Amino acid sequence: MIKITNLEKFYRTEEVETIALNKLSMEVNTGEFVAIMGPSGCGKSTLLNILGMLDDPDAGSYVFNGTEIAHFNERKRADLRKHNIGFVFQSFNLIDELTVFENVELPLIYTGVSSADRVKRVEEVLDKMQIMHRRNHYPQQLSGGQQQRVAIARAVVNKPKLILADEPTGNLDSSNGNEVMELLTDLNEQGTTIIMVTHSEHDARYSHRIIRLLDGQTVMENIMV
Repeated sequence: MIKITNLEKFYRTEEVETIALNKLSMEVNTGEFVAIMGPSGCGKSTLLNILGMLDDPDAGSYVFNGTEIAHFNERKRADLRKHNIGFVFQSFNLIDELTVFENVELPLIYTGVSSADRVKRVEEVLDKMQIMHRRNHYPQQLSGGQQQRVAIARAVVNKPKLILADEPTGNLDSSNGNEVMELLTDLNEQGTTIIMVTHSEHDARYSHRIIRLLDGQTVMENIMV
């Protein structure tokens, strides 16, 4: 599904140049669950932004499902992103003024799904995430674990090929965190490819493979058994 080769990303100011990714190469196969780990500042978030087509590299190749997209313009990246990728964030990123139902419905509106189909698909995913009883509530009326369930529902309602998760349990207690990891595992077992950035060795053990970064480069890979 994903093949990146010699990927480079720099951040420049008038006084200093920071190398975020330094000729990084990696592959992720369809159906894998991959955890990306490393110390703060090692390039994890930069890599996730590029994989999610929210940013483009300064050099190197990024092939997604057989298509080279490293230098796509924003419009092309956005079109490919909204049909193929779901995002789960540490901070949930729900819209406070929208209900649970409306938050989950939003990606379907962006992709032009009809009203009747939107209702059906949102209800299906809310039921799957066991949050249907909160459909008319607002995010601030939910617990952290419930908010993350809604965020995952929003990420998967478009049936993406890939989910990118950035510290998905970072704001949760251990019980809710384990529930979220079980949800992600279930989605992966149903065929969704997942790439997760995490500082948690516990969460990383849910993955098939751990890629460890340091100074924008892969320093180690562990296959989980």
